[in-house]
Amino acid sequence: MPSTRRDPDWLGLSEASRLLGVSPATLRRWSNAGRLRVFTTPGGHRRFSRSALERLLPADRSRRPTLGSAGLTPTQIARTYRRASREGAPELPWVLTLSDDQRMLFRERGQLLAAGLLQHLDAPEPESAAHHLKEAAVNATEYGRVAAGLGLSLSQTVEGFLRFRMPFHQELAVAARRRGFDTAETTGLLEAAERAMDRLLVATMTGHSVALAPRSGRGRREPAAALSTRQGSQS
Repeated sequence: MPSTRRDPDWLGLSEASRLLGVSPATLRRWSNAGRLRVFTTPGGHRRFSRSALERLLPADRSRRPTLGSAGLTPTQIARTYRRASREGAPELPWVLTLSDDQRMLFRERGQLLAAGLLQHLDAPEPESAAHHLKEAAVNATEYGRVAAGLGLSLSQTVEGFLRFRMPFHQELAVAARRRGFDTAETTGLLEAAERAMDRLLVATMTGHSVALAPRSGRGRREPAAALSTRQGSQS
């Protein structure tokens, strides 16, 4: 039996599950069934043979595992965004002026952006990745148009976009750790996400500017609260 002191050839349950990209519960079932070489320390902790685990990995992982396989979805990102808003940063002042329907519209646009980004990052071929990023840019442009239509300034629109950006990157990092991405895979993923986000931010700003162009010279726009009130009276 190996020493109970920390040995790099023997991994704890969490380390072993990250290496294989499976849950600790799955690893326990495999060890209980005798599929893995394991021993239990005097303190009751399982230790797994690194060499045995590595033999279970594909001989040549030509591309990283998908984010979907790590459970990352637009809905999960939306939940993270709402949790971050409750626990940390206060609500943006202009958001408080929006009606429930208008907030729902922004949430739907945010989920479309998240879905497009995930498809872009998980695409197996460059052509497919470019296609999904182009579709996400179209949704980002529409996000900017909607924001302008609600009377939001460009700075407020960008502020809202950046609030979406942070939880997205946080969830990417969590998914990479959960799925056992190596350093190169994680770095490549985050860099690709940064480049894509930069493009979507430009598209958002472009959509906002284009929406305002026909109205140049027509005076100041109504604030979001006034616009919401007027729209309600006309319905």
